[in-house]
Amino acid sequence: MRGNVFLQRFISFEDVTMDFTREEWQDLEDAQKTLYKDVMLETYSNLVFLGYCIAKPSVILKLEQGGDPWTLEECPILSLTGEKPYECKQCKETFFQNSDLTVHQRSHIVEKFYENKVCEKMFYKKSHFTVHQKSHTREKFYECGECGKSFRFKSAFSRHWVIHTREKAYECEQCRKRFSSKSYLTEHQRSHTGEKPYACEQCRKAFSSKGYLTVHRRTHTGEKPYECEQCRKRFSQKSSLTQHQRIHTGGKRYECEHCAKTFSSKGYLTVHKRTHTGEKTYECEPCRKTFFSKGHLTVHNKTHIGEKPYECEQCRKMFSRKSHLIAHQRTHTGEKLYECEQCGKAFSSKWYLTVHKRTHTGKKPYECEQCRKMFSRKSHLIAHQRTHTGEKLYECEQCGKAFSSKWYLTVHKRTHTGEKPYECEQCRKMFLQKSHLTQHQRIHTGEKPYECQQCVKTFSSKGYLTVHKRTHTGEKPYECEQCRKMFSRKSQLIEHQRTHTGEKSL
Repeated sequence: MRGNVFLQRFISFEDVTMDFTREEWQDLEDAQKTLYKDVMLETYSNLVFLGYCIAKPSVILKLEQGGDPWTLEECPILSLTGEKPYECKQCKETFFQNSDLTVHQRSHIVEKFYENKVCEKMFYKKSHFTVHQKSHTREKFYECGECGKSFRFKSAFSRHWVIHTREKAYECEQCRKRFSSKSYLTEHQRSHTGEKPYACEQCRKAFSSKGYLTVHRRTHTGEKPYECEQCRKRFSQKSSLTQHQRIHTGGKRYECEHCAKTFSSKGYLTVHKRTHTGEKTYECEPCRKTFFSKGHLTVHNKTHIGEKPYECEQCRKMFSRKSHLIAHQRTHTGEKLYECEQCGKAFSSKWYLTVHKRTHTGKKPYECEQCRKMFSRKSHLIAHQRTHTGEKLYECEQCGKAFSSKWYLTVHKRTHTGEKPYECEQCRKMFLQKSHLTQHQRIHTGEKPYECQQCVKTFSSKGYLTVHKRTHTGEKPYECEQCRKMFSRKSQLIEHQRTHTGEKSL
């Protein structure tokens, strides 16, 4: 009994309950008010059972009679005159009710009574401390009978249950989309008005909801509060963790009705469906290019502003996308995670593997509209299209020579620097281009994978086969501008041009 008396001195009903101001209570939805009443009555009965409460608080009397903690009859003069008789002595702020003042005064108190020993976080109220502790213990008391999902809090369970009942009482007047709560509708309506009331204090970027701002702030702090229990990888958003966990379970719940392809998230399925419909809803304002997803548009926008926020710590090279940085870092580590099932060749990124597979299937999904030539990579198509337009965007700073692709310029620069980054492991000969190394290695292996369909002669490179085919067709694409003589090979033209210049051949 003495122990109970001792605890009664330190624990009161106010310590383990949550207070609402009159304005906050009026903003709550009916379901939230019902939930609050249930929790308050249950909390009081628990305290009485433990012997912590003697006098019944007025708010419990009202709730037991089916009323609200706030009623319109309370303080009628205050609601009309706007008078706030309760004043904080420290900051002089005034309040309608004494309970509002009590809650406010705790913001001035430096001492915090409840400390979590795991993370050392402090709390004013025991109820807040109890709720926080569940984030460490991972206790989940409320289980959904429909899908088996469990929740720590009854309020979270109530919001989840709406998914199964499909009760959406709040409708957007502009697009007629329906929502299960008024707060979701309010947030949605900002997509029509463009309103973004929540701004980041560090970078001033604005957001339409407080939740988006909270997630964004983690990009500054580096906070990742959601951890995978299997591999201990951490995430800044719960949705990212949920999606990641499907890697371990193999769960892909969302299936495309057109091609039966399955996806781990509804968002990925939505973006995928646009490949069937051709819908590209996200448009770049400067160049009017359209994209399937907002993520692709965001990445594209960086090409206009030149933003490259991701830096390699080893070589200081910058990248516009984190995925590009991760793939690049593997060039330092030599890690190749993606292996071709047909030939066993491994690659540092999934994209390189996808492109490589086309060498087996012969798939060339990119077509030139002018000459109908097909390409296995979009970048190859774009470079090819410049042969029709004559456009050469990439100029060498040393000699002024221009090229139709950045890759050609990179290779050309090596003629100035003398760099030859590709080495043959057998004879240690160095090469400017990887294709030259690959072609050279066939000298050692004797491999000749390119065969002429007319005479069955084989060659070690595609270029040699192309030149050989001209002996059958009689094609001579290289013309001397001075005498109009035609040649089947560029090297023959260069040799011939020396007869006009008087230059001696090497």
